[in-house]
Amino acid sequence: MTTEHHPVDHALVEAAAEVARTRCRGDDHTVAAAARARDGRIVTAVNAYHFTGGPCAELVVIGAAAAQGAYELETIVAVGDPDRGVVPPCGRCRQVLLDYFPGLTVIVGDARGHRAVPVAELLPVTYVWADHQPDAGPPA
Repeated sequence: MTTEHHPVDHALVEAAAEVARTRCRGDDHTVAAAARARDGRIVTAVNAYHFTGGPCAELVVIGAAAAQGAYELETIVAVGDPDRGVVPPCGRCRQVLLDYFPGLTVIVGDARGHRAVPVAELLPVTYVWADHQPDAGPPA
């Protein structure tokens, strides 16, 4: 598999970092996400931590984007509460992001730097939900 790199959307990383700095307080909200819609808008959200498996910030941002009429997301990033930096999506989020937005770019990274990769590269040889739905494409 060849890794396809995209330019890192630094404004998107900073938007998520700002939300993490200002809104992630205590144990209930520990990760912020920012997504860029096809029309250029940036939508942000935070997770809702709960011991039963509350929604991750990436999933909350999908709902927030839809509530704002942004149904086509191009890039997403998650940032942990202060000092954690960019965090990769969990397995559940990777699958949901792939199902909703198969062309999505995800910003990942560590202390050495960030990179932007297609969501499909985060789930090689994956199950694709839309492939198993009669007469249905990916969710809109």
